[in-house]
Amino acid sequence: MKTILAYGDSLTFGSNPQPGGPRHAYEDRWPTVLEQGLGGKVRVIAEGLGGRTTAFDDWTADADRNGARILPTLLASHAPLDLVIIMLGTNDLKPAVNGNALTASYGMRRLVQIVRGHFTMLNEPVPEVLLVAPPLVCATENSDMMGHFGGLDHALLQAGELAQHYARRAQEWNTGFFDASTVAQPDPRDGIHLDAANTRAIGEGLVPVVKSMLSL
Repeated sequence: MKTILAYGDSLTFGSNPQPGGPRHAYEDRWPTVLEQGLGGKVRVIAEGLGGRTTAFDDWTADADRNGARILPTLLASHAPLDLVIIMLGTNDLKPAVNGNALTASYGMRRLVQIVRGHFTMLNEPVPEVLLVAPPLVCATENSDMMGHFGGLDHALLQAGELAQHYARRAQEWNTGFFDASTVAQPDPRDGIHLDAANTRAIGEGLVPVVKSMLSL
């Protein structure tokens, strides 16, 4: 059986857009939906952490949110892997973290380098990599959430540029690419997170892409 690592932030974790709401049910999280859509031929390991960035420190959190620092440990603990799906970048847009979609794409590039370097160093098969641009941001009355992202105008502008930058990095590094904003939209309750239906939609949208990449 093939194995996929789904590496992401709160959207992979299954955070509820309702402030203080419960985590989405296991069956509604996109890694679960993807695994089901692959018909039992693949195991999908979900590694989602709220606030995780591509490669930047966030000193406001107790957990280590720097995706580049944590990824090597997860690659080692879950090996061997056939595919690593990376959906990060939304949290990079916070001005206190990075604030820029282009630089977020450089963080994604660094994660590709980490995946390939890790397994090459061990002389083990190198998994495929799929870069996923996260869904966009939408208008919300949740001023605290938008405050994290430098206000709605900044968040809308930068989130809207993620896909184009990620597509270029994918082409440069010969990885797969998927734009999650083509299948999922954020919930206006906080402008960032997804309801259960849109969370499931990402898993459903990834099924044909993953089947092609893994020749299933």
